[in-house]
Amino acid sequence: MPRLNQFTFSIHSFLFIRNEMNFSSTQDIQRTFIDFPNNIISYVEFLPETKQSLCHIYSYPSVMQYYGIITNNFPGGLFEYVRVISLFDEYPFEHDFFLRIQKSFPFMETLSLNNYKSQNDKQSYQSNNDNRNLSLIKYSFLNELYIINVHDD
Repeated sequence: MPRLNQFTFSIHSFLFIRNEMNFSSTQDIQRTFIDFPNNIISYVEFLPETKQSLCHIYSYPSVMQYYGIITNNFPGGLFEYVRVISLFDEYPFEHDFFLRIQKSFPFMETLSLNNYKSQNDKQSYQSNNDNRNLSLIKYSFLNELYIINVHDD
């Protein structure tokens, strides 16, 4: 494919594993793309309760409109084209995670949330510059919210 100027992709995979030692690390995945001309982002997450390994690999900057199964290990970045996202994890989502999501997906219209773990730091955090509770996070374009298997906090 000598005339291919750009290759844009997004790969998400789940693997059921018996032993955490038997799956590739984020560094293993990154080494696979060391000679690739585009910027490649990847991260791997082990979900111990379901004994799954979740892997995300995508070209960046991205033009995809959907980003699925985002976990706490999401590395961030700016995804101006994404309109639909889903959040899932076996670990609690905290305020800083939702702030990272808001900054990474400024034009998000649809959000699915799946996490039944209670937050660890709900109201105990204080902002560094005053004594108020954590700041309100605004999703300016959000018009659909799907709440699935979430804790009531």
